Amino acid sequence: MPRFCAFFASMNVGGHRLKMTDLRDALEREDMEDVETVVASGNVLFSFDDRPTDGLSEMLAFIVKDRFGFPTFAAVRSADEVRAAFEDNPFHGKGEDKFVHTLFLDAQAEKAAFEDLLAAYEGRGPEKMALGDRCLYVDYVESVGTSKLTGVFIERKLDRMATGRNMRSLKRIHEKMV
Repeated sequence: MPRFCAFFASMNVGGHRLKMTDLRDALEREDMEDVETVVASGNVLFSFDDRPTDGLSEMLAFIVKDRFGFPTFAAVRSADEVRAAFEDNPFHGKGEDKFVHTLFLDAQAEKAAFEDLLAAYEGRGPEKMALGDRCLYVDYVESVGTSKLTGVFIERKLDRMATGRNMRSLKRIHEKMV
């Protein structure tokens, strides 16, 4: 069975608290196997019959909404896609791993929307951005918590849902997947 990682958005941040054991139990009841959470911020490894990852994303978001009562987005990626999330990030190895992020998008962002994002953010902070395959690469340079480049701003400008992880987390998750 293929192994996947679901990166949930807005979980255990912004008031949406959920015990990872409860999430794991809910997914196991949906016939997912080898369910394992990594860090308490909505990273779930699991094995599941070969299905398109878009279908898995929708199913996982529905499970959380139905069982726990809050909306979320789940970016589902294979082990190869998780590895690409740090290897293809142009800021990986240049900036600090805790500040360099890959933001997983629900679909590919339009190039014009990315250009609009860059233009709208120009001069507001030191962050650097690059567009990837169904993701946005960001080097927050100084701090994620105090950055003016927020997830809400990015989602609005790209017209995409997003959830991000830093290089440390992605490497740790990938190690557990292989």
